[in-house]
Amino acid sequence: MGAPYKSTPVFDETTLPDALRREHRTKDGVWGVIRVLEGELRLILVDGPGAGGDGTILTPGRPGLIRPQQTHHVEPLGRMRMQVDFHDHAPDGFSPARSP
Repeated sequence: MGAPYKSTPVFDETTLPDALRREHRTKDGVWGVIRVLEGELRLILVDGPGAGGDGTILTPGRPGLIRPQQTHHVEPLGRMRMQVDFHDHAPDGFSPARSP
């Protein structure tokens, strides 16, 4: 995967900001990759490809892709650590048509 232009700090289930737990969206032209470093995190896509249902469980071996301007939020599932990487293009290893 190509190098991100920016990354968040590493968050755990207690430090995960409320802003990420509520519906929000990336900016135009910004792709996000949610990387779970430990534990599990539920990613809920509100619109766009992969939206609907109960969400997708992300794990250390299964990152989540957020497309530009895609509304989403996350829910920690117990103890976890995660980080978000931001890209200015579709990240390597993710097809634009593939759900996380």
